[in-house]
Amino acid sequence: MTMAPLLDVRGLRISIATDGGLLHPVRGVDLSVERGETLAIVGESGCGKSMTAQAILGLLPRKARLSAERIDFDGASLIGLNQRQWRGLRGRRIAMIFQDPMTAFDPCYRIGDQIAEIVRRHRPESAAPRAMAAMLGRVGVSAPEDRLGQYPHQLSGGLRQRMMIATALLCQPDLIIADEPTTALDVTIQAQILRLLADLQKETSVGLVVITHDLGVVAGIADRITVMYGGEVVETGAAGAILTSPGHPYTQGLLDCIPTPGETARRTTLGYIPGTVPRPVGELTACNFADRCPHVEPACRQSRVGLAAHDGGRSVRCLLAGARQSRKVEPA
Repeated sequence: MTMAPLLDVRGLRISIATDGGLLHPVRGVDLSVERGETLAIVGESGCGKSMTAQAILGLLPRKARLSAERIDFDGASLIGLNQRQWRGLRGRRIAMIFQDPMTAFDPCYRIGDQIAEIVRRHRPESAAPRAMAAMLGRVGVSAPEDRLGQYPHQLSGGLRQRMMIATALLCQPDLIIADEPTTALDVTIQAQILRLLADLQKETSVGLVVITHDLGVVAGIADRITVMYGGEVVETGAAGAILTSPGHPYTQGLLDCIPTPGETARRTTLGYIPGTVPRPVGELTACNFADRCPHVEPACRQSRVGLAAHDGGRSVRCLLAGARQSRKVEPA
């Protein structure tokens, strides 16, 4: 008997009523995460990746309306849980690493007090001080007892992010969702944080979802990649296949935006994707990427296609899949 995925999302749709009409930021997203696996969800701002994470965690804004065939975690549905049930899951079994720890931590309270509140909710109170110091040392924070007595603004960006990671790991969750965990950090600290996440994931066998706009960021840590555009999945599959032989022109465009040593010196400009992401209004009747695609054909504007399986364990939403040129991405 095949074991069910740790996280299994099928047919996720989100709509938001606004004065300008009904928006559809997420359109029929499917994704899954196995135990001990790292899934990267990649796409530019506005593609729906962060809202997908919010839906999984039950953190959607009040105006948002969710529908899905299923959102299952460890075999149990997350749809329709009440606040008491969510409090038993968030932090304890599903943890979140937010994009900006400066806003995730309350500036008016010491770091230690804020982390202790989370630990006390899910573990015996006597275990809080010992557990906090041990975890901070594990994620590379020097003098952890001193750091716990400081306020968020007294820590560097890298230290604050390490504090966020430690907080997420303290209650030994089964799944961690990291939303743009390296965006506000310089390149050196980015590499350290990514190595830390990868090492901790291997040690604990936790399921890890990394949300990012940069394919280069996840090249060295992802097992599988899901690429989103305009609220829907346009490509998904094994990381190696997607990074070396992208099947969707949007995925190829993201790869072309990554500067690489040697190649960058020969270019006059960095690669870019022309145009802007379309507003998520109305039902789609054609390819969502057609207006920005360098390979668009008349058929692309006349009909839609679903995700179709291709070589290398990939699924691609494109009439012309398989005609893309290969380009290898080195780990960040």
